[in-house]
Amino acid sequence: MDIKAKLKYLRIAPRKVRLVANAVRGENVLKARTFLNFTVKRATGPILKLLNSAIANAKNNHSIDESNLYISEIMVDQGQTLKRWMPRARGSATQIQKKTSHITLTLNEIKKSAKTKKKKEGKPDVISEAVGIKKIEKPKWGREKISQKIGLENKASKKMFRRKSI
Repeated sequence: MDIKAKLKYLRIAPRKVRLVANAVRGENVLKARTFLNFTVKRATGPILKLLNSAIANAKNNHSIDESNLYISEIMVDQGQTLKRWMPRARGSATQIQKKTSHITLTLNEIKKSAKTKKKKEGKPDVISEAVGIKKIEKPKWGREKISQKIGLENKASKKMFRRKSI
């Protein structure tokens, strides 16, 4: 069930609103609300108000619990640009563009089957198995371990791969 809420003609530039919107996209409603309460950006206030409005729509119109909702889509589009003029040197004037934003917020229900996702097992590399190439597992530490796996026991080869000489 898609629950939509719109905010039009917000007097903040869309580029600035998108910073906050991208951080909240795909989050659980409760996490998003907490994030918006503690983020210091001017766009968080209107987005939080829009989110609360969408939650109220879900509760009243569709009787959905707010803990079962997540932000499936949040779009920030450019609205009308207010054009103002500022006086400059020698009697000229320059244009100032005051940009507006349109925000569309869509909430969806969290599916109970989505919580119990099965992990996909890694597919074997068909080409390497057919040719008979053995994969080398890279250890998490040290060049010595890598050279031992490859079979480079020679001191000269060990020294070649080091950045500093010992």
